[in-house]
Amino acid sequence: MEKSIIVIGAGISGLSAGCYGRMNGYGTKIFEMHTMPGGVCTTWTRKNYRIDGCIHWLTGSRLGSSFNSIWQELGAVQGRAFFDHEEYARIEGKDGEELIVYANVDHLEEHMKGLAPEDKDLIEEFATGIRKCLNFPMPVEKAPELFSLADRFGMMRAMFPYMRFFGKWGKITLKEYAQRFRNPFLREVFPLIVNLQNPPEFPILALFMTLAWMHKGVAGYPMGGSLEFAKAIERRYITLGGEVQYKSRVSKILVEKGCAVGVRLADGSEHRSDIVISAADGHTTIFTMLDGKFINRKIRRYYTQLPLFPSLVYVGIGVRGSFENVPKTVTGIDYPVDEGFEVGGQERKRLSVQFYNFDPSLAPTGRTYVRVMFATDYDYWRRLYSNTERYKAEKQRVAEEVIARLDQRFPKFAENIEMVDVATPMTFVRYTGNWRGSFEGWLISTETLRMRMKKTLPGLKNFYMAGQWVEPGGSLPTAAMSGRNAIQIICRKDKKTFVAERPSV
Repeated sequence: MEKSIIVIGAGISGLSAGCYGRMNGYGTKIFEMHTMPGGVCTTWTRKNYRIDGCIHWLTGSRLGSSFNSIWQELGAVQGRAFFDHEEYARIEGKDGEELIVYANVDHLEEHMKGLAPEDKDLIEEFATGIRKCLNFPMPVEKAPELFSLADRFGMMRAMFPYMRFFGKWGKITLKEYAQRFRNPFLREVFPLIVNLQNPPEFPILALFMTLAWMHKGVAGYPMGGSLEFAKAIERRYITLGGEVQYKSRVSKILVEKGCAVGVRLADGSEHRSDIVISAADGHTTIFTMLDGKFINRKIRRYYTQLPLFPSLVYVGIGVRGSFENVPKTVTGIDYPVDEGFEVGGQERKRLSVQFYNFDPSLAPTGRTYVRVMFATDYDYWRRLYSNTERYKAEKQRVAEEVIARLDQRFPKFAENIEMVDVATPMTFVRYTGNWRGSFEGWLISTETLRMRMKKTLPGLKNFYMAGQWVEPGGSLPTAAMSGRNAIQIICRKDKKTFVAERPSV
């Protein structure tokens, strides 16, 4: 008789765990608090416009690249068109300067030298860093927890040419590197490439890797948006015979004699299983569903000291016009505004706007979906949320401030608006349960870049965690890989050969 697995959460990691669980003969059932799959990987509809809340690029979009095999196994990329951007971002200065972050490293190097010939040597060093990452062997097939001695030697051999490189650049932050430029414009705008507004300990190595994927054309944007991408994996899961139950918030993980034996839902019903995998919010899992009973000093430190990806304010706008002349970029156009304004209690002197003029599926014919995104203070919005009228009024004010500044930059923008929607950190908490509204869990930093977290908790058997709260740095590929790895670990424990197969059709 097949063992049963309950998976908490139908985000990408939960769906992945469900799919691989079914491939390996486990009975699986996913409980999801929301009405649809995807978790943070989602899209919502307002007035015939689709507001995309997640994917900018997808590592593994091209056949044969790292992570592509996982997406193939999950049925996520078959038949899906991808848009490969020529530009990662555009960042404008006060005096008309413009940094175009080309996806092609050769074009980027030439462009930056044209902007700042005095920084020729530093720019060449930056371009060399990107090129060094072009052939980096990304290990995805086997869970690191299962590496044999031979696997570890093989990994060390593959990594040896990169060890000094990673050791050096993994410790240098984007901000620190920016200060090396003599050109004042590059020194000012270089940290804005990552689109987090004053990123903290973000390592330059992570930017090298991202731009290397862009150059290779293996990180395209999936046409149709985030929810359609998540639904493809849900279809794969259901085709494999998996079950998913929506509108089913898990309130407690049932534990008997030190073993996870099932879950209790918010409606009071209990559901039993041999194994429980939580692909839900990490803080809620550990401190609410399990009452904080299965932790140690290391785990407590994670949730008190590690930096989080910031919570966000999303302003989604539907506007008449195709905006074909606006550059198509991965993360958008970042530009200074004439008059600063406040969002989330913080003054903003720049605006970053993304025109989805490369994905017509997000808007009616002849229209365009436009998104402005701000990193913001979660506590500000949490306090405001207690007063419904003030909360709504603040969202309206933010939308008006944003529209006014878009209208200055893009003439007649305001008069062609048909839809406006504002999502705050409380929106993300309400729909995904993410702790403090963080959209990707632990922030990539010089500390977390190579950190490994266990998928088990001390003193609790038959329980595993998957997703961004055990994978520092987040991202969809690591979420999918995390669910896959959890099933690999379970298979090893049950003395089963792990099976991963692609759909036959």
